[in-house]
Amino acid sequence: MKFTKPLIKGKLIKRYKRFFTDVNIDGVTVTAHCPNTGSMKGLLEEGNEVHLLKHDDPKRKLKYGLEIIKANKNLVGVNTHLANKIAKHALENNLIKEFQNLDQIKSEVFFNEETRFDFYLEKKKTKIFLEVKNVTLFRDKKTSEFPDAVTSRGSKHLLTLIDATKKGYKSYLLFLVQIQNMENFKIAKDIDSEYYENYLKAKKAGVSFLAYRCKINSKEIFVEKKLNIIDE
Repeated sequence: MKFTKPLIKGKLIKRYKRFFTDVNIDGVTVTAHCPNTGSMKGLLEEGNEVHLLKHDDPKRKLKYGLEIIKANKNLVGVNTHLANKIAKHALENNLIKEFQNLDQIKSEVFFNEETRFDFYLEKKKTKIFLEVKNVTLFRDKKTSEFPDAVTSRGSKHLLTLIDATKKGYKSYLLFLVQIQNMENFKIAKDIDSEYYENYLKAKKAGVSFLAYRCKINSKEIFVEKKLNIIDE
């Protein structure tokens, strides 16, 4: 997935009120929209290099959007709204080994009245639901983690994937790791023990889990490599 134009480099000043980020660009402070309502744990140190996308839409109050933060020498894609676009690009271009040569790809499909999954897929008459989670947390050099805060919504999705499996669908959850240089993935059970327990329940029930790392630069982000999932 390519950015619509080259990103602009700056230095992080602070993120506040969840949606606002002040950035220093060549000595000038601009306020950018932060398209990530999560904790962004480990990413928000003042002075971190950031990459912004400038928007031309005259109706936008904030002319810049935060796309990438460099933390501990790794570029991290922080725009959660791009996760499904990156995943769809991967599905359409056979970048995920488990989903090559699909017969059908549909986005945002309802499973029941309360829940819709990110993708409905078909391959050789197998019906598949796929949920995507954006991963930006890493606390050592090679291992990415999810979640970065307690996520009741994430637990709900795990339980619904179990339900889909019981109803005959093949169910997957893809951890989309938007962090350079990662080799492994694990659930951050110290951050959300309930999510970890539900992950184990889902795995036992037949839900399949995948973790794929993205290649990230100021021009594009795309799925690059499958990661090892560590169960502790």
